[in-house]
Amino acid sequence: MDLQIKNKVFLIAGASKGLGFSIAEKLLSEGASVSIASSDAERLGFATQQLNTKFTAARIFSCVCDVKEAQDIEAWVQKSYSEYHQIDGLVVNAGGPPAGSFDDFDDEQWLEAFNLTLMSSVRMIRQVLPIMRKQGSGSILTLSSSSVKEPIDFLLLSNVMRSGVTSLAKTLATAEAKNGIRVNNLIPGIIATDRMKNLDAIQADANGISVQEQRNKFTAQIPLGRYGEPDEFANAAAFLLSDAASYITGSTLVADGGTMKTVW
Repeated sequence: MDLQIKNKVFLIAGASKGLGFSIAEKLLSEGASVSIASSDAERLGFATQQLNTKFTAARIFSCVCDVKEAQDIEAWVQKSYSEYHQIDGLVVNAGGPPAGSFDDFDDEQWLEAFNLTLMSSVRMIRQVLPIMRKQGSGSILTLSSSSVKEPIDFLLLSNVMRSGVTSLAKTLATAEAKNGIRVNNLIPGIIATDRMKNLDAIQADANGISVQEQRNKFTAQIPLGRYGEPDEFANAAAFLLSDAASYITGSTLVADGGTMKTVW
């Protein structure tokens, strides 16, 4: 399938590793240009070097950006626009809030999660919308979690904040359709990323079992019988961002190997 994204420009937050990095790789492989951002300057530099080595003729821009800081987001978007003079897509992505249950968090931790997950999404979208409205086109993709459909007991902060992001995406999809802007949400299941390795370790410790035993327990819940690969998730992301998905907006796609039981 031709994704029709050659020479288009996509901004990807949290792209120095994991799902964001894999999405950048996929978009570049399809002939797009990317602007990647991360709060970790060293890791971002390494990721940029990897991409430049793999895609020697591609246009790759990178910018240090802490998505908890409004001024960083504004600077990233404006620098990217100055570099490319267009923004065709945005991937809203940030590291997840810490694991834990209700009694584990005080007001400060709730506010930190609010700023990291929900307000970063608001601020990123706020910065690109005027550009996309002027262009009369654009695609916004928020990366979420299965917790927005089936809350996860040990990820309370994520359950609450990511549900807000999903509602934001759905609302904006309706509001911005007249401007030619699509907004969708993509949910990863258990994907073999560093964050998943960390969650495996946390759950293994909580359950008093080895990490491998914990992974076996999670794998047993997946009908396809394995953790997903980051590039499999990236394929779904690239599709939703692309013109191949031109009649899809306000939707939530799940890439989880069939794990979720919900029918909506």
